[in-house]
Amino acid sequence: MKLLTVLLFTVLSTALQAQQGWWSAKLHRSDGNAIAFTFEWKMEKGKPVWYIHNAAEKIKVDNITVNGDSLIVQMPVFESQFRLQYSNKKLTGVWLKGGAVKTQVIPFTTDPVNKRFIASSTATKNISGRWSVTFATNQPNELSVAELKQTGNTLSGTFLNPTGDYRYLEGIVTKDSLFLSCFDGGHAFLITAKIESVNKISGGTFYSGALYKEAWSGIKDAKAKVTEETVAMYVKPGEEKLHFTFKDLQGKPVSINDDKFKNKVVVIQLMGSWCPNCMDETAFLSDYYNKNKQRGVEIIALAYEYSTDWERSVKSLQKFQQRFNVQYSILNTGVTVTDSLRTEKTLPELTPIKFFPSSVILDKQGKIRKLDTGFNGPATGEHYVIYKKEFEDTINKLLSGN
Repeated sequence: MKLLTVLLFTVLSTALQAQQGWWSAKLHRSDGNAIAFTFEWKMEKGKPVWYIHNAAEKIKVDNITVNGDSLIVQMPVFESQFRLQYSNKKLTGVWLKGGAVKTQVIPFTTDPVNKRFIASSTATKNISGRWSVTFATNQPNELSVAELKQTGNTLSGTFLNPTGDYRYLEGIVTKDSLFLSCFDGGHAFLITAKIESVNKISGGTFYSGALYKEAWSGIKDAKAKVTEETVAMYVKPGEEKLHFTFKDLQGKPVSINDDKFKNKVVVIQLMGSWCPNCMDETAFLSDYYNKNKQRGVEIIALAYEYSTDWERSVKSLQKFQQRFNVQYSILNTGVTVTDSLRTEKTLPELTPIKFFPSSVILDKQGKIRKLDTGFNGPATGEHYVIYKKEFEDTINKLLSGN
C-alpha cells in the first residue's frame, strides 16, 4: 500500500508539472449555468502554484498538495478549497466552501486553454460607462451602480451596492449579450444580460455560488449613485463611547479601554474571514496601519464568524492575518454573523450592524465620530480613490484634535 501511494504521488506530480500554462475552469451549478474563470499554472521552486485571474486581479495560490491520486488546492483566505483528480490532461473534482450551516459543494472541471468565455460574434454595441442598476431584491428607491469598461468583445468592471462591491469582474460582450464572472475563493459570480441599446440593459441574471440567483436591469447614467440610506448604522441616543472586551487570536482579552488605545484615534473594523470585501478592506487597513501607527492611530478588527467554534474561527482569521501582514489586533467576538442579536451582544451602543465590512472611528477621547457601512475596494477605481481620501482626511482631522 505504501509503495502504491508513493507511485501514485510520483505519477501525478510528474504529470502535473507537464501541465503548466493557462487553464479555463468552470463551477457547474445544478441549474445548468457555469461560473467560469481562468488560472495560470506554474512551478515555482519545485512546487505547483496557481495564479487565478479576474481582470486586473491576480491571486496567488501556493498551498497545493498531492494526496495519493488527488490534488488538494487550498485558497489563501476563506474556508475554500478544491479537491481534484487529474486524468486525460484535465482536472475534475469539486470546490468546497465552508458556510454558517453547511459546506457548499460545486462540481468543477477544467480545460488547458486561456478562455473564460468564447465570443461567437463581434460585439454590436459598446456599453462602457456608469450604469444605474436595479436588482430584484432592492428596497423601494434603492439603486446600485455598475462601472463597465469594454474594448471590442472584452468586458470588465464591477457592481457597487450599498454594502460594497462585487470586486473584479471579467468577461465578454458577444453580439447583444454580456457575460461577466469572478472567482476569488469567496465570491463565485456569473452575471448575464441582454444589451437592448448603448443606454439600456435588460433581462439580466446574477448567479452566486451553487444556488442563488436574481434578476437585474440597468440604465446608462453618468451621475448614478448608490443609495446608502437603507444600510446606514447610527449611534443610539445618549451613547457616545463603545465598551467591549473580546479575546485576540492567542486567547488574550483585549478591551477598548486598555492603555494601548488611550489618547489614540481608533478604527474599529467590523469584519469576518468569510467576507471578500473584508479581504480588500483588510489589505487597505493593514497597509495604512503599518505606515501610520507611529502617528497615534490604532485599529481593532472585531470578527463575526460563521461558527462559535473557537478553533475554526481562529484558523480562518489567521489566514487573513498572515496574508495581509496584519499587525493590529484581531478579536474574535464569539458571536456569529447570522446571530440576529449580534449587535446587542457586541456593540449595544449602535443601531443594528446590517452589513460587513463596516467601521467605527473613535477620536482621542474614545468618542464615536464616524460610522461607515460597506467598502469600495480597488476594483471600483475612482470610488476607491475617493474612499481612501475621505478615510485619510477623517483620521488626519481627528489626530489634529478637531
